[in-house]
Amino acid sequence: MSIEFDQEGPGFDDPLVMLHACHERVRHFAGLGLKLSAHLAAHGNDAMAREAAGKILRYFSVAAPLHHQDEEEDLFPALLDAAPEELRMQIRRLEAEHADLAVLWRRMRTALEQVVTGAAVLDEELAREFSERYPRHADDEEQLIYPHASRLLDRTILHEMGARMAARRKY
Repeated sequence: MSIEFDQEGPGFDDPLVMLHACHERVRHFAGLGLKLSAHLAAHGNDAMAREAAGKILRYFSVAAPLHHQDEEEDLFPALLDAAPEELRMQIRRLEAEHADLAVLWRRMRTALEQVVTGAAVLDEELAREFSERYPRHADDEEQLIYPHASRLLDRTILHEMGARMAARRKY
């Protein structure tokens, strides 16, 4: 079971590349939840399971909320100003999904906290839903929203967006 967390990533000079990189980490850590469920069933709550649970908790408690903030406070508003109605509807739908994903994350967080403190089970159905919904949401954003950003937003807007994303993380 891979549990890597600290990986070099792109800088904020190209915020769209950074958002894509965040999605890769979302896919990794969401998928790790399902692997963790299977690991717990096969091996019980060992050090590897507790470490993996901690890594997932850390990513989705720290980095994922910042990523949603990047989209909700920077990318989506900038696009809404320049987008045709169909794109606006997609942005609003995906932004609403952030709230649904937050509810799912709270359930998963509780389960992962229990693993960290010794529970030997992570509900497979919850882990599966988590491992499927987050990546599907990322896929939708990448296919339906991000391509428009590079077309509709000029360099100045993208540069300012990257600066705000960096400041959010205090880089």
